[in-house]
Formats: sequence, structure tokens, C-alpha cells
Amino acid sequence: MKVHVHLAYGFGEDRWGRRFDSGELIGVNERDPYGYRHAMPMVEAMTKSVDHPEGRLGRLVRLGLRAVLGFDVLHAWRNRRAMRAADVVWTHTESQHLAVSQVFALQRLTPAERPKLLAQSVWLMDGWDRLSGLRRAYYRRLMRSADMLTFHSQENLEMARQRLADRPSELVLFGINASEQTPPVRGQAGDPQRIIAVGNDVHRDWPTLIQAVARHPDWRLRIVSTKCPAALAEGIANVEIAGVDNNDDLKALYRQATIAIVPLSPNAHASGITVLQEAALNGVAAIASDVGGLRDYFDADAVTYYASGDVDGLEQAIDGLLSDSEKRYAQAVAAQHRMGPDGLSSYAFARRHVEISQSLVGETRSPAGRRQAAVA
Repeated sequence: MKVHVHLAYGFGEDRWGRRFDSGELIGVNERDPYGYRHAMPMVEAMTKSVDHPEGRLGRLVRLGLRAVLGFDVLHAWRNRRAMRAADVVWTHTESQHLAVSQVFALQRLTPAERPKLLAQSVWLMDGWDRLSGLRRAYYRRLMRSADMLTFHSQENLEMARQRLADRPSELVLFGINASEQTPPVRGQAGDPQRIIAVGNDVHRDWPTLIQAVARHPDWRLRIVSTKCPAALAEGIANVEIAGVDNNDDLKALYRQATIAIVPLSPNAHASGITVLQEAALNGVAAIASDVGGLRDYFDADAVTYYASGDVDGLEQAIDGLLSDSEKRYAQAVAAQHRMGPDGLSSYAFARRHVEISQSLVGETRSPAGRRQAAVA
């Protein structure tokens, strides 16, 4: 089975690799985006999308088309030959799979002529009802080219099965590099009550978190974000909002933290799951809003959940963990046990793609002549 991984422009191996080597990428990352490389020993061959050079005009045209259509069709078009040479194409978000489907349509490929398409979506179902009727019809037509729709949460999956009942769909749990783990440490009475909250996602509910912490001057909250408005913490001495310059600084903050918190507004796409996994890898007990299908990843033994937007509920959850070192330890251990090649990890994420693809390709093997035609 030959696989082509189509990622967003800017996520090509050369550019991403340079950013990784330079330390620009903050958080738990790998030298290839999302760790799809773990699948290479499981398949016959793998290629990945290339960020083709473009001048100012080319970039303007590409971004203009993306703004109008909602996906990057020009980037996909430039990678069309590599797609045609594969048995199956993997995409990471809707911006890629809609673009790939449009390229298939522009090439007028029949199902027998094109590779199978594993179409992964992240935000599409959340915003589906806000799309115009015309755009929904357009996207629905493009998604008919998808041989399998995949989603990171059960909530998103159920939404898709209601709206796109004619397309097969599966749950694929997202995972990060779990190769480095810091064992949880039992706390002691009198330990500093340090809280860390990381993230730039638009669904972070910073006001609720800051209100809950502001009531307790002895708690210390560090928000690691470039998107959290500084005005939210004005006049609140125990709340600091600041980004970090490198991963060593972020790791140091995790290791100093007593607990981690992921405050979220309602969503269906497992927003915050990367940070919850980072906390687990660093041995830090976590609290999160009970939204987005996060329980698909960590149950209540591994993460403390509270109702989104509930300041009192969050305050009680924080107090409960900060005052109970054994509970923190047990929770951190349970969360970390979920991480690894047989649980949550980029390896398991890649392996799941292989399993689904094998079932797709096994149904109808691609004709050998298609790869010869790809060079035309």
C-alpha cells in the first residue's frame, strides 16, 4: 500500500524540520508534523506534500482562492502527481481533504482512477450550521469523494453521521509524541500552589479560569498563551499571562506546576486534547471543562472535569486537587498510563490510519496503470 500524506502549506518536511531543529515549535512535537512517519514501516511507501516555491503573486493567488473557497486548492493541485501515484491519500484537516476532492473533480477522475481518500476533519462539523446553504451543498458534494471521514471525538463523529449519513465515518483519537515521560511525584503539605494553563485555541475560556483563581490570593496561575488578552488579568496579582520562548521554559513550568487546567467553551472537536496529553506526559494532574469529547481520551479517574463556564465548579475542582496530594498523584498516574504506543500517542494515531487504509484499499486494489498515468 502506497500512502500520500497531504498537509497544509507550511507543513512540508523541509520547512517544518528547520522550525523543529531551531526550537521554534513550542510544545510536544516531532520532526515531521503529527508523527505520520511512524506509519512508514507499516506501508510499502509514503510520500508527503511539498511546499512548492511561490512568489508574491503565486502566494496572493493561493491565499485568495483559499479565502473564497475555504480550502487551499492550489497547494493540493501542485501536489496532484504524488497523490495520483498513491493507493490512498491521508489529510489532516478539512482544508486539505476538500482541496484534494476538488483536485479530483478538476481532473475528472473516476473512483477507479483516483486513490482512496481518508478525509480527516477537525473544525468542520462545529461550524457546519454557520455555513451558508450553498457552501454546505458544495462541501457535501466534495465529500462524496471521501472513502472514509474521520474525526477526533465521538461528538464530532455523531454530528457527521447525522449530516452526512451517506458517507462512512470513523473515530480516530489524536495523539502526540509520547516517547518522553516524566513520572508523577507525590506532593507534600505546604507545597506551592502553582497552576499552569496552556493554549492558544479560540475555545479557551480564560475569563472563567481567571475569575476562579482571583478569589484565592494564595494560588498562583501562569497562563502560557499569546492569545489570552492581558486585560483579563489587570489588577489580579496572582495571575500572570505570558508566552514562552522555547520548549525548555515550557517544560520547566510544567515541572514546577502543581496542577494544569484546560478551561474551554463548548465545542465538539476535542479542543485542548494536546495540552491534556502534554500534562499527562509531564506527570501533572489536570482539570478540564467537560466538553468536546475529551472523555474519549481521559476518563474521570485521569482528569477532573467541571461544567464549562461554571466559575464555582472550577474553583471547587481546583481546591479539591490542590488540597489532596494523593488524589493528584493517582490522577496523574492514571493519565500517564493512557499515553504510549498502545494508548494515546502519535504512533497509535498513525497506526489507526494504516488500519483504516488497509480496509479501504483491500476492497478494491488500485489498477497498476494509474501510477503510470500519474506522470502524464
